[in-house]
Amino acid sequence: MVGNIIELHKPTAIIAHIARLPWPKIAVSAALIALISEIAKRSALAGAVLASVPLVSVLALIWLYADTRDTAQVAELSRSIVWLVLPSLVLFVVLPILLERRVGFYASLATSLGAMIAAYLVAIGVSRYFTRS
Repeated sequence: MVGNIIELHKPTAIIAHIARLPWPKIAVSAALIALISEIAKRSALAGAVLASVPLVSVLALIWLYADTRDTAQVAELSRSIVWLVLPSLVLFVVLPILLERRVGFYASLATSLGAMIAAYLVAIGVSRYFTRS
């Protein structure tokens, strides 16, 4: 216990301790989502550029490294993300098609999310098929 108190007097130890807490992670993540939403109100292109940057993935990589200091885990998460990017794109293909056909927003979003989930399930099944030992 005394060692923990002494360690917290070092600035890097304080930062590492705060990074392990969930609330700063939640606050930073929420602030980025709100910022992108506000920017998109003014410019769809600017909002799209920011939203297309894999901020959630980058934050997850940062938080994982801050929590574990394990670069092998970070590399594995990064590799796993690559294979699941394609199914996530289904949402962005289906949603505008439905909205342009005048399907209501929430129905379009729900249908698009359902299609994305189906694509994820297919991708996971294919991945398991090819990674069997």
